[in-house]
Parts: sequence; C-alpha cells; structure tokens
Amino acid sequence: MSTQKDAEQHGHSATTYGDDKPIRILDTDGTVLPDAEVPDLSADELVSMYEDIKLARKFDQRAISLQRQGRIATYAPMTGQEGAQVATSYALDDQDWLFPTYREHAAKYVHGMELESLLKPLCGHRDGYAIPDGVPIMPEYIPIATQIPQATGMAWGNRLQGNPERAALCHFGDGATSEGDFHEGLNFAGVFDVPVVFVCNNNQWAISVPRDHQTASETIAQKAAAYGIEGIRVDGLDPLAMYSVTSAALQKAKNPTEDDRRPTLIESVQYRYGAHTTADDPSAYRDEDEANAWREKDPLDRLQNYLTATDILDDELEAEIDDRIESRLTDAVETVENATTDPDSMFDHVYAELPDRLRNQRDRLRALREKYGDDAFSEVLE
Repeated sequence: MSTQKDAEQHGHSATTYGDDKPIRILDTDGTVLPDAEVPDLSADELVSMYEDIKLARKFDQRAISLQRQGRIATYAPMTGQEGAQVATSYALDDQDWLFPTYREHAAKYVHGMELESLLKPLCGHRDGYAIPDGVPIMPEYIPIATQIPQATGMAWGNRLQGNPERAALCHFGDGATSEGDFHEGLNFAGVFDVPVVFVCNNNQWAISVPRDHQTASETIAQKAAAYGIEGIRVDGLDPLAMYSVTSAALQKAKNPTEDDRRPTLIESVQYRYGAHTTADDPSAYRDEDEANAWREKDPLDRLQNYLTATDILDDELEAEIDDRIESRLTDAVETVENATTDPDSMFDHVYAELPDRLRNQRDRLRALREKYGDDAFSEVLE
C-alpha cells in the first residue's frame, strides 16, 4: 500500500490503493530495488523495449499535434501508460491473442500492427482497422468492457480445441470494472479455468470519474478473489515489473501447476498524464499537481536511467534510437496522408440494402465526381 503521505500527495485517500503494495523492480530513479529480481532479458531486448516505449511517447505527441491541426480525428492519448503497454506485449508469444481498447496503440504496434494502421482509421480510411493475416489482435474496442467476455470466450475455445498454449491477454481500464461484462467475463474465466490474463490499466480516472468513485473495493486486484482466480497489483509505470508479472501470468495461463488456476487479473497501477481524448479537458476535474506527482515515476525515464547506469545505453545509441524513431514516424504520417480511398466506400456496410435516401446521396456524389473529378470535388466541398 502507498503511504498516507504518498496517497495524499496524489490527491486521493490512502484507501484508494488498498493494502497490497504494487510490485516494483525499478525505483522511481531507475535503480533496482533491494531483493528485486530483474527479468532475464538480453541487452538488445532491453534496448528494443526502451526504443518502443520512446517511439510510443513520440507517436503520442505527433498524433495529438495532428489532431490539433485537424489532420486526424479525435485521438485517445496514452502518455504515462505506454510503458505498461509495451511491456505486456513483449511478454506475449507470437500466437497469443491481444484484446485492446481504443488506447492500446503501443500494445498493438509491438504485437504486429504497423504505425500506419494506427493512424489510418483516424483519417477516415476504413482499411486501417483491418488486422493483417497472421497477427493475433482483435480490432480495438470502443464500448467499455465488451472485450472481456470475448477474450474469455476465445481462451475457452482454445482450451476446448486442445490449444492451451495460445493465451489471450485482455486490456481494459478501471472504469470497465464497473460494467457487468467485467463480472461475467471473470466469473466465466474462473469457473472454466481458461488461459486468459486480464490487465486492468488503472489510470485513476474513468474520463472525469476518479477510481474511488468507481468501486468501494480498496484495490481492483482484490476483485479476483470473488472469481477464484489470482489478482496481482503491479506498478504500471515500471516496465520491467509489468513485463515480469505478465510473463509469469501468461506462462501460468498455459501451464498451470496443480495448485494454480489459469486466469490472472493484473491491476496495473498507473496514471493518464493527459486528457481522456483530445475532446476532453482534464483541468476541469483534476489538479495538475496530481499529474506532476505521477510524472516523477515516469516509465521512460526510469528505464532510461536503468539502462544508462548498467552501461547498456549511451549518448551515441540514444541518438541512433532518436533518428530511427523520427524516420519511422515521418514515413508513417506521409504514407497515411498519401493514401487514397474510394468515396463510395462510405456507403458500404451501413445497410444490407441501401435505403433510397442514401442511394440518392451516393448517386449525387458520383455525379459530382464525374463532373469535377476527385480533386475538384474536394474544392467544391470546401
């Protein structure tokens, strides 16, 4: 449990975090805590994880800028949460399924999606939602908690088909634990002992509702007891701790001992530094000092400090990483903004048979395009 002083500093009562102190490996300054066990990752793997977290941070900044310029639609920022996203996806095996929300941009990228596909839907390109063949990721979920019973169902199906080595990892926010789908999904997972790991990204706020208004439970992890499964609290701003706990949970999901149940609920204790989406103003409901206190535990800084102290990262390598990231982001934005689509596609998959009013609109659109061409048509709309 966080101390009373820490809890008050973060703007909540001490009971917000519960009695179980979140598992940590790295202290806030990046040093390894006494008796902590660093996961068995090579120097190259650690650098790769760091680069992906930094790429996610830069992607977030670029996406917010693009939205403010009107070049993409409403975007859900992830700064503060990208360390946990990257770490959990690093723990996945290639065949494991990922169930993301609308905020798990980095988790999807690490598990096989391209940066371009993260931006395309926000530019109106429907094909951006398409998952490449062989990439086990479900399309992002917008309704809250609907992915939880679906992840349970897929995991159960894998077990029934004799594929317990394929686990499902399901992300959701703290607000989702107030939805019925959360209770149904976890209860079913516990009863049928399916290979699934639930990751609650407890960023302290469900839009403008604080976590302690969501539930009277002292922690979210303790909710697992009601379903007969394991619940673990982890410092979600510590990428190494998130990787270690998620890896162990996934292995248990696939190969439980006689005393273990397959499912695990991980409460990733973290913070959303910015807005819920670019349509939100967090200053209307929370104190900026609270966010600043959490920024002192920043996942990118902690991992950078650890890698520097262990002589894995230096200025030269940092510069190479920055160059690669800038190149990837530039290429992704250019690819998306140079993409074309058939305007007729906006009428697809709306109805099985178009009603007359939409058919008339489509025909008018076709006539304008035929008369003016696509470039001139854009000018007519403006």
